[in-house]
Amino acid sequence: MNINFENHGGNIEKEARKLGLSTENIIDASASIVPFKLPNKLNNYLINSIKNRSIRSYPDRSYFEVRNAISKWHNIEPSMILPGNGASELFTWAARDASLNGISSLPSPGFGDYQRALKCWNAPYVHNPLPLSWTNNNPQSFPIEPKANVLWITNPHNPTGQLWSRSSIENLLANYKLVICDEAFISLVPGGESQSIIDLTNIYKNLIVIRSLTKFLGIAGLRVGYAVTNSDRLLKWKEIRDPWPVNTLAINATKMIMKDSKMHKKRLNKIHRWVEKEGKWLYQSLSSFSTIKPLPSTTNFQLIKSESSILNLLENLKKRGIILRDCRSFINLDEKWFRISLLKREQNIQIINTLKDYIN
Repeated sequence: MNINFENHGGNIEKEARKLGLSTENIIDASASIVPFKLPNKLNNYLINSIKNRSIRSYPDRSYFEVRNAISKWHNIEPSMILPGNGASELFTWAARDASLNGISSLPSPGFGDYQRALKCWNAPYVHNPLPLSWTNNNPQSFPIEPKANVLWITNPHNPTGQLWSRSSIENLLANYKLVICDEAFISLVPGGESQSIIDLTNIYKNLIVIRSLTKFLGIAGLRVGYAVTNSDRLLKWKEIRDPWPVNTLAINATKMIMKDSKMHKKRLNKIHRWVEKEGKWLYQSLSSFSTIKPLPSTTNFQLIKSESSILNLLENLKKRGIILRDCRSFINLDEKWFRISLLKREQNIQIINTLKDYIN
């Protein structure tokens, strides 16, 4: 039986067309993107990039300046960094290397784009179930050690929001031909950077770490990501990837946020305060319902389990302009699971109050 549901949140334009609403009248809590505007300085810089016609020329294919800016932020050699057209493009190239190293393990439930990337190369993979209950103690030890050649890890995990400990991931590196660690949300987690394994790419040749600025900057439409791994691997990727996968505006945004440490840190602090405050508020508010159970999360989304199917609930909320994440697209989750991404307090209140009209 084919089930027709989106495998990713955030398709707000499509939902608006179906509902006959404008995008401005929709509360989208399906995609985990920070709800803040770009810093004024960065916004103006991008506008000027268009006005001064810098987009007239092809991007620098070596990404010299942007790689240097990222390298200084992470204290990693520029040759070990490759910008990408969002993290998804880089997953595709990581999956190519995975295909050359045997069977991939996909801890599940997990982000579906890894599976998509592996299919590009006809790469074999297996789903290995993660426990579906956990405490609010963080960081946590990565709970499984699958028998496979390649391990894909998301830290913090999507969709559970668990933050894995750096030490537990490092302990796994010797057991796999390749480990691909997706740290797309780690910068959003208060204290999350302390569990990053980016610096371990200096030691382990079998490690790829992929980052995204999409969530951090709230620019999903611009597509910004980067991979950190050994330089020999990246040289091979560059030989076969598209000539100009990263556009000039994405390059300029990355350069500026990485070079301006004051602006970068200010943005981080703002996000961390928001995640702490709104995450606690949302968790407590959801805990007041008797028929649903929120699970502890370290980042800007909350996974929730219901005692019964939530499909009618999600449809009713859509009709009222509120989009939550249907979690059936995650392996090992069914129609009793949904996810809410943090928004600003006013919108979070509206979501909770609307839920009260449908569930106890």
